[in-house]
Amino acid sequence: MTSFAPYIVFLPFIGFLVLGLFGSRIKSEKLIGIIGSGVVGVSFAIAMAIFVQMVGEEPHARKHVVELFTWISAFTGTASSIHVVVAYQVDQLSILMTLIVTGVGFLIHVYSIGYMHGDAGFWRFFAYLNLFIFAMLNLVLADNFLLMFLGWEGVGLCSYLLIGFWYDRKFDVGGYAAGTATTNDAARKAFIVNRIGDFGFILAMLLIFHTFGSLRFDSVFNGAELMSIGNQAAFWITLLLFVGATGKSAQIPLFVWLPDAMAGPTPVSALIHAATMVTAGVYMVARCSILFALAPTTLQVVAIIGALTAIVAASIGLVQNDIKKILAYSTVSQLGYMFLALGVAAFSAGIFHLTTHAFFKALLFLGSGAVIHAMHDEQDIQKMGGLKKYLPTTYKTFLIGAIAIAGIFPFAGFFSKDEILWKAFSSEHGSVVMWAIGVIGAGLTAFYMFRLVILTFEGTFRFGEEVHPHEAPKTMTVPLIILAFLSLVGGFIGVPKSFFGNNMIEHWLAPVFEPASTKLLLIEEGVHATEYVLMALSLGIAAAGIYGAWKVYTKRPDIAESLRNKYTKVYSLLLNKYFVDEVYDKTVVGPTVKLSEKLLWKGFDVAVIDGALNGMASLVSVTALWFRKIQTGIAQTYAVVFVGGIVFVLAWLILK
Repeated sequence: MTSFAPYIVFLPFIGFLVLGLFGSRIKSEKLIGIIGSGVVGVSFAIAMAIFVQMVGEEPHARKHVVELFTWISAFTGTASSIHVVVAYQVDQLSILMTLIVTGVGFLIHVYSIGYMHGDAGFWRFFAYLNLFIFAMLNLVLADNFLLMFLGWEGVGLCSYLLIGFWYDRKFDVGGYAAGTATTNDAARKAFIVNRIGDFGFILAMLLIFHTFGSLRFDSVFNGAELMSIGNQAAFWITLLLFVGATGKSAQIPLFVWLPDAMAGPTPVSALIHAATMVTAGVYMVARCSILFALAPTTLQVVAIIGALTAIVAASIGLVQNDIKKILAYSTVSQLGYMFLALGVAAFSAGIFHLTTHAFFKALLFLGSGAVIHAMHDEQDIQKMGGLKKYLPTTYKTFLIGAIAIAGIFPFAGFFSKDEILWKAFSSEHGSVVMWAIGVIGAGLTAFYMFRLVILTFEGTFRFGEEVHPHEAPKTMTVPLIILAFLSLVGGFIGVPKSFFGNNMIEHWLAPVFEPASTKLLLIEEGVHATEYVLMALSLGIAAAGIYGAWKVYTKRPDIAESLRNKYTKVYSLLLNKYFVDEVYDKTVVGPTVKLSEKLLWKGFDVAVIDGALNGMASLVSVTALWFRKIQTGIAQTYAVVFVGGIVFVLAWLILK
């Protein structure tokens, strides 16, 4: 079955071609939805069949590479050459990511049929979604860095197209004056910020080729296994790769684009900016685990950035009022947890949380879309309230997602987040400080998520009489129910030994991360008493966060008002996202624009380029003016010139 791996990738591309070329001529939304969703559904079915086959194989025999054709073959020096093949690698990590991309992607495609109903760009939307799935599958199934980078850039392009899909709508974008920005500005911001990270990825690939003479994973990773820990080349390669990851996965300092990416339609937020694309950086670091194992300093940087991002984004989420932006900052925070896990060398734990996060965060975003759909595009939770009466299915499924992300037993988020916190505490690459930051972030997550639930679904109505909320159609609620089920039971694939489980996902991924584990001499902890205590503590803090939100926003709303008035500066700091956009505007964007205007435009373009062109034109004009004087139109003048020419030639011949 593994030979069918290319079909997983190319079926969505066929869907993109069909809808992109003929979609405008297809009048039936139903047919467009079937085509767009169907190709992704078939890809998921093939991926599932391959997964079933791999389950029956020996753990170290589950890696398969399917080569298609030579992409690049060129000499780069006297003895070296670059040879890149379009090939797909199917192993435990890539098939897991493929199942997430196609499985969650299929549900979001189905949901989009109802959500985008009646939109003038219905066919274009599904074409873009199919193109995104194609790019994302290239990213996760690639067997070399260059093909991975093709998918990396492809998902960035699709993100740009889908964020600005409603290009004529206004949207509040950080760094722009209120009421002046559009969804196009948000799309452009995301595209530019990601280019910064992508530049780091490109430099890393150049250094990888210089160091290993290849861009193929097998060649690079086999070469890395022969290196010693602390290798200088490995340090710079991994640091540059992580720069790329901070851009794509919205980590400090390149996290500012993700909240503004909420300008796109909600299914886009669920698919691209929650479940798949933003996890590309996490996947890339995990894929390169052996390289990161050689660079303990980089691992420490990854862990610190992840922990800081988790706590900073969670604190911002406490006071936001846009339902999608709250979830966006939640996504940034949860991505921080994943990088915290990777930074303490708990690679399996990071991928485990990536998996469970795909379930409950896609559920939460799609649930928010159902709310926005019911509220006629209203996104301010301060203008909602009491919606559980009108949206019972949305409310129940959204509540399950909120409990899961809060890390309450036995929901999916409990097992994956607890695994990260335990590894952050117990691993020799972690620390008590890392664990403490993670636990505080968990408490904040529980608080702001249930603040969102209460202000949206509980209490009294805070919307006008002209608004008549209604439950979403089946095409939207059925995906919610499926994702709610996964958010409830998904964590059982990683039940730890302390819970008398087998941690199936860790065992499944073990062969992929074995070289890194061997290099780092990672050992499994045998005593679980401490883990029980820490687990109970984190669970208690999460429960306290939920109780605090319930107390403040249902029983004592005056507390929130009092705290807001008492700590005005802190509230303003959080509400304005630590003024990061404003700082970037003053220190980076503004100076870059001024430098470009004065030096690159007026100094170089106008003065040098235009000056040279205009100077040449002036020279030709002046020269032509002198030659034009010869053309008088008087025959006698021409005769004199001819005679003079003859005399000159004779004189030159005589004197010669």
